[in-house]
Amino acid sequence: MTKKYFGTDGIRGRVGEFPITPDFMLKLGWAAGMAFRSMGACRILVGKDTRISGYMFESALEAGLSAAGADVMLLGPMPTPAIAYLTRTFHAEAGIVISASHNPHDDNGIKFFSGHGTKLPDEIELMIEELLDAPMTVVESSKLGKVSRINDASGRYIEFCKSSVPTSTSFAGLKIVVDCAHGATYKVAPSVFKELGADVTVLSAQPNGLNINDNCGSTHMEQLQAAVLAEHADLGIAFDGDGDRVLMVDHTGAVVDGDDLLFIIARDLHERNKLQGGVVGTLMSNLGLELALADLGIPFIRANVGDRYVIAELLERNWLVGGENSGHVVCFQHTTTGDAIIAALQVLLALRRRKESLAQARQALRKCPQVLLNVRFAGGENPIEHPAVKEACERVTLAMEGRGRVLLRKSGTEPLVRVMVEGEDETQVRGHAEDLAKLVTEVCA
Repeated sequence: MTKKYFGTDGIRGRVGEFPITPDFMLKLGWAAGMAFRSMGACRILVGKDTRISGYMFESALEAGLSAAGADVMLLGPMPTPAIAYLTRTFHAEAGIVISASHNPHDDNGIKFFSGHGTKLPDEIELMIEELLDAPMTVVESSKLGKVSRINDASGRYIEFCKSSVPTSTSFAGLKIVVDCAHGATYKVAPSVFKELGADVTVLSAQPNGLNINDNCGSTHMEQLQAAVLAEHADLGIAFDGDGDRVLMVDHTGAVVDGDDLLFIIARDLHERNKLQGGVVGTLMSNLGLELALADLGIPFIRANVGDRYVIAELLERNWLVGGENSGHVVCFQHTTTGDAIIAALQVLLALRRRKESLAQARQALRKCPQVLLNVRFAGGENPIEHPAVKEACERVTLAMEGRGRVLLRKSGTEPLVRVMVEGEDETQVRGHAEDLAKLVTEVCA
């Protein structure tokens, strides 16, 4: 059954435009409360990132949940993976995150976690959607949900992150720069690394509701690159607005993406006989990652783009490690979802064990040139299915003679068609990508 409101990563859009409006959030809170309360007593955690509209939507969700008879526990600004963790530890029926992740402040969205700290099953999302189209009711006064605030949420999550490394771990002597994107990690991330002994310089940790992801964080790495060089730091760590993506910068100022980080973590687990199976990447993962893992004898499979698909593949195979080149990295040996702070800690541990710098560690992964171009897609006919586009993709694939890949896909969060070409010759790859992007633009016109 096709979903009406839920996309691949919850419900997301521009603030003030349906469905990202206060009245819809009120109804969504009620529908979620009714869905979970139908299974018994209901307690739901609500957290958010730092964008200004979070206040408005937090209040609307709170009212809707209470009207359905669900008790609400407010966390305030917290990373998305922290809400997954706290939902489990408080034995709540669900967790709700108010966030638009790496998007600017004028977007917002809603993500849900089950009581196990995982993405909601499709059947529950469909139940919520069905209730969204039903008339809203209010339980009798004596059964209204109560609301409380968890005041020690940050401290609980900081200790959880630290527990993902051995108690003897010390990063003393390690100089790092941490960019919090003026987002949900602004309190907890610096504390985690400082408490483990690192010398930490903090960037973009003064959120004002409007500056989240604004020329900072994992979507804008220039500030972090400059700071690592200026501070003569060993490395830099960049988070996105809600703390489920991480990218790094090595001491030379080079960006280290999710493929690199995934390789470093997987190699470390493999060398210690703790990998348990293989690695899950996505259709966008660089061919170089697949080849580097193959050299180590590590199986690799590709999921559809989106962390929920990576997680689904990991669960099906009972594997531990997966991720995306955008910086979503999942470490199932420690948590139930992509967690940027946990992933960063695993990379730092791997570097310590090998006595390597980040620049040295990534050398074993030789990336194939990959060009990704975004084409604005206004709607109507799907250009990816257009005969001329399909024929062009087949022609490019044949031209690369098995030494490259072509991938066209629609974004799950924005009205874009992403055109990706990967191969051995960068000039050839860019030419193919630009030709395909031009054709898609003409088809969309």
